[in-house]
Amino acid sequence: MSATIRSLVVPVSDIERTKAVYTALLGTPHTDTPYYVGYNVDGFEVGLTPGDVSEGPVAYADVEDLDGVRSTVLAAGATERSAPREVAPGARVCVLADADGNPFGLRGR
Repeated sequence: MSATIRSLVVPVSDIERTKAVYTALLGTPHTDTPYYVGYNVDGFEVGLTPGDVSEGPVAYADVEDLDGVRSTVLAAGATERSAPREVAPGARVCVLADADGNPFGLRGR
């Protein structure tokens, strides 16, 4: 099994205010909606989304088989923070945590 971290999703309390900061740093976003602002940084996705800022950013690993990888890492001791859900046609995500409670996400089919 191999996964590649290709995105970081940052929860924000004020998406418009935070978008101004990231746009100054990263340029014009490729996606700009009230629920997601996305920037492509040399093939790496940086996303802003309204959410609980105390949770901190979540790095997402791209995987071919989300359910299979999820099962493997849960069996290895990870815990589930959010169950798999569809975020776009053919794309699902979930958030898990390592043994110390650090969150990480999986993005796949």
